[in-house]
Amino acid sequence: MSGGVDSAVAAARAVDAGHDVVGVHLALSETPDALRSGSRGCCSREDADDARRAADVLGIPFYVWDFAERFREDVIDDFVAAYAAGETPNPCLSCNEKIKFTALAEKAVALGFDALVTGHYARLVDGELRRAVDEDKDQSYVLAVLTADQIARAMFPVGDTPKPQIREEAARRGLLVADKPDSHDICFIPTGDTRAFLGAKIGVRPGAIVDAETGQQLAEHDGVHGFTIGQRKGLGIDAPATDGAPRYVTGIDAATATVTVGPASALGVSRIVARHAVWTAGHPPQGAVDCVVQVRAHGGIARATATPIEVDGEPGIEIVTDEPLTGVARGQAAVLYSPDFERGDLVLGSGRIADTA
Repeated sequence: MSGGVDSAVAAARAVDAGHDVVGVHLALSETPDALRSGSRGCCSREDADDARRAADVLGIPFYVWDFAERFREDVIDDFVAAYAAGETPNPCLSCNEKIKFTALAEKAVALGFDALVTGHYARLVDGELRRAVDEDKDQSYVLAVLTADQIARAMFPVGDTPKPQIREEAARRGLLVADKPDSHDICFIPTGDTRAFLGAKIGVRPGAIVDAETGQQLAEHDGVHGFTIGQRKGLGIDAPATDGAPRYVTGIDAATATVTVGPASALGVSRIVARHAVWTAGHPPQGAVDCVVQVRAHGGIARATATPIEVDGEPGIEIVTDEPLTGVARGQAAVLYSPDFERGDLVLGSGRIADTA
């Protein structure tokens, strides 16, 4: 129970279904006394208190479990290291993979619990992970890292309901979080200033911003962590391109601290190699499969063909898209969905983007 409306209603629905429910709030912040600012941040003392009050309304036991150290090591440190390496990670994926559905789930199972119930917007239909009914709130993308065993021990009670109806239900149940703002941005960066956060962790690592077409150095930067593929603003380039068209980040080389910029036409990607492949069925397909690939949490979707391969000695995926995608960054997830009309919301698997062409 995060202290938000979604997990509160998820717990309420689990109680209604007749389950023996225990509410657990994860203490993930090493500074929990820091106050939440509007819709930014989470894991504050305020959030823990909101979760406790919701549990009291539902009449269920409530506990706070401290995973702050594990969260720092497995999510925050990995996030910083990925940016330092020129990647663009999604910390929600790491949190689901390593904290909620591994560390938390393992502790819960060890204590005798059968399932982990969360307020994620996704659905389980006959044991298969699918998109939520509310397309705007769908979180199946950040859950696609779950293994078949993890999915078998998961419950997502709110995935079949649009968010406005969840808030209405919370109000009817007397849950004070009914109108609480959603959390946005990265939960452990409550200021919302990712560049400043990374700069404080990584420090200054100067390098060059280079024109992809001419090789000309256009500017200097303080570190590749301040850039991501497809970025247009904040490049620090004074002179416009010769044709007057905007420039975008098209490449990041952390080894040489070089950021390459070019025209929008240089952003197109038709081949993606992903590492750390996870197949929600529990095993990879036998050969290539038609699918729909999504490369960002909200957007970047194309029809594609995906083939299981080996990448650096571990399971990977080669993905060839029917049409080029833009803004495809290393470190993000490539999530595969079924291309069928009736089963197009079915999650097939995922991998972390390692290379593009």
